Amino acid sequence: MKRLISIFAAFAAVSFGIRGLCVASAEKPDVSAKAAVLISADTGEVIYSLNCNEKLPMASTTKIMTTLLCLESGGLYDEFVVDSDAIKVEGSSMGLCEGDIVTKYALCCGMLLPSGNDAANAAAVRIAGSTEAFAELMNERAREMGLTKTFFVTPSGLEGEGHGSSAYEMAVLAREALGNEVFRSICSRQSIKLEFGNPPYERWLKNTNKLLSMYDGVYGVKTGFTDEAGRCLVSACERGGKDLICVTLNDRNDWNDHIAMYDYGFDTVRRLDVQLPAELSVDLVGGSSDKLPLIPEKPVFPVTSLTGSEDDITYTLLSPPFVYAPVHKGDIAAELRVSFMGREVGTIPLYAAEDMEASAEMPKKPKKGTFAKLKEKLGSMFSR
Repeated sequence: MKRLISIFAAFAAVSFGIRGLCVASAEKPDVSAKAAVLISADTGEVIYSLNCNEKLPMASTTKIMTTLLCLESGGLYDEFVVDSDAIKVEGSSMGLCEGDIVTKYALCCGMLLPSGNDAANAAAVRIAGSTEAFAELMNERAREMGLTKTFFVTPSGLEGEGHGSSAYEMAVLAREALGNEVFRSICSRQSIKLEFGNPPYERWLKNTNKLLSMYDGVYGVKTGFTDEAGRCLVSACERGGKDLICVTLNDRNDWNDHIAMYDYGFDTVRRLDVQLPAELSVDLVGGSSDKLPLIPEKPVFPVTSLTGSEDDITYTLLSPPFVYAPVHKGDIAAELRVSFMGREVGTIPLYAAEDMEASAEMPKKPKKGTFAKLKEKLGSMFSR
């Protein structure tokens, strides 16, 4: 039976990591990569693997983490002048020059599309003051995600001593990054028009990820290449409601290998149309009823899985201890966390199913600092 767990302090709920052992499939595609992995973007299940736990250099796929931290740092559209020293770096470039005026959003596009090392360094210095300090932030975030084989020395992916990751952990990182809507929207673009410079002017950036136009359903993520790392590629693809993430490290035939792995994956996995709980509610204070019924936007939640079933799905209701009337139908009042074998699959907003007017004898609200602060914090979580 599927279980529903109610947690009254949403932000105190325990979050689950996506650790897992790589398993070999019965019939493997012929892949030329030194290491490779294919996982469900929903559950993190490994569908195909080849040396997926081996630590290797990952070149510019490093910029997945750099971009994620840049997006999470806020102020995406605030203009600033790039650091002159930061942009003096070898390799791929978004074309930054001394004195250029940019935004963090533009730098994120410059990292994910043309793979600009200048953009990565400029973002790192803007956020942390130096590339070394930013690398510490990258490693801290990696530890938070439970990535034990991943270590960052540079924000761009240019080699440094110990800089590297595994195919599996890069897939985990991509899964985390793709949960950010802005990240996903940028990495899915084949090209984008931006304004930057001194003074800013319009120009186009093109994506180095050719897989976007080679295979239907691909929506990201990042290419990489150095002499030491070879060709590296992290991609994601969705077809027929099935969502997969693929990683190859040191692969001279990466485009075709990803296509072969996706062909295998989509034939192997299945889509579970999970029925969400029908009766959900939260305690209501000061209304005509003591319960506020809740409904999700859609009654079915799709999950891509290799071996799982609906019995492996659990739910966690994230809500404040109670909600004050009046409440209007359609207001977001709580969230439902969906987990598969302890791994978070997604979080769904829950809406008030009906209007709840305040009763004539509405109890006095507590002073701000108790429930009001709790409600504000919950509201800010929903707005992310």
